[in-house]
Amino acid sequence: MAYTIQVNGQGRTVDVDGEMPLLWVLRDELDLKGTKFGCGAALCGACTVHVDGEPVRACVTPISAVTGKVTTIEAVGATSVGKKVQAAWIAHDVPQCGYCQAGQIMSASALLAATPKPTDADIDEAMSGNLCRCGTYTRIRAAIKQAAGLPVADSRET
Repeated sequence: MAYTIQVNGQGRTVDVDGEMPLLWVLRDELDLKGTKFGCGAALCGACTVHVDGEPVRACVTPISAVTGKVTTIEAVGATSVGKKVQAAWIAHDVPQCGYCQAGQIMSASALLAATPKPTDADIDEAMSGNLCRCGTYTRIRAAIKQAAGLPVADSRET
C-alpha cells in the first residue's frame, strides 16, 4: 500500500506494508541512514525521531500509524533548538563510539523544545529511554544544560 508522509519538510510516498516500522521506511526506502537500529524493541532509544515534535521510537512504530510530520537527525539541526543541542554536544565532547548519538540528540531536542529550562529531574525523565554503552551520561547532561543556557561545569574531565 502507498503511504505519504512528511519527512524533514518534504512529502514522501512509499509503497510498503503498513506494518513496516518507520525505522526501515526511513533507512531502506528513503535512504535516511542517520536514524539507527539498536534493539528493535524501543528499549535503547537509538532509533528516536520526532513525530509532530514528540520523540518516537521508530523501530516499533508502524508506518500505518504515522500521521504527523517526521523529523530525523538529518534535519533537526535546522531548528534553533537542534542547532544549540548539536553545538553543545560538540563543546562537551559527548560522542565516543557515537552510535547512540542521533537518538540522544533527538530526545534532548524534544525535551528542550517542550521544556526550555529543564531541571535535572526533567532531563533524567526525558533521557531515561536512551542508552549509551560508552557511559557519557555526565557529558550528555552538561550538553543539555548548556543548550538550555543553564550553568554547567566542564564535563570533559569526567
